[in-house]
Amino acid sequence: MIDRDGYRPNVGIIICNSKNEVFWGKRIKEHSWQFPQGGIKAGETPERAMYRELREEVGLSEQHVKILGRTRDWLRYEVPEQWVRRDWRSNYKGQKQIWYLLRLVGRDCDVRLRDSEKPEFDAWRWNDYWLPLESVVEFKREVYEQALNELAKYLNRSPQAHRPSAVALR
Repeated sequence: MIDRDGYRPNVGIIICNSKNEVFWGKRIKEHSWQFPQGGIKAGETPERAMYRELREEVGLSEQHVKILGRTRDWLRYEVPEQWVRRDWRSNYKGQKQIWYLLRLVGRDCDVRLRDSEKPEFDAWRWNDYWLPLESVVEFKREVYEQALNELAKYLNRSPQAHRPSAVALR
């Protein structure tokens, strides 16, 4: 489902532990790390999509997490043409995302990357909230930075206080 402006509705998920470290998943057979994310199906609310993607990509259910906050508006990024599926090229620009910040209330052992028929990640780790974003694919970095900045208030973290320099983020 692509909107009239060429963006596919999507959710992004930032999971934090009790130390306010964030979950990073390593894409299968790639050297890039990212937060869980996925498309919103027709008739699905962003929150329902978030819980479905959380189950599919990380193996966690509603009982394992608590919603701390979400972005107020859609955050958008454009996908370079070489990354776009051929059948979408005529009208697809990229993703528009609602981002959720979750607190893991379960245990690390509740994370099950192989819970899905088509796993997205083959490894995961906890990292500092303001980890430099160079391991994220370049065209998503600005949206990651926007989401982390907007959601930091739910962890009582000032975006300026703990954040590495902008040079490190790009």
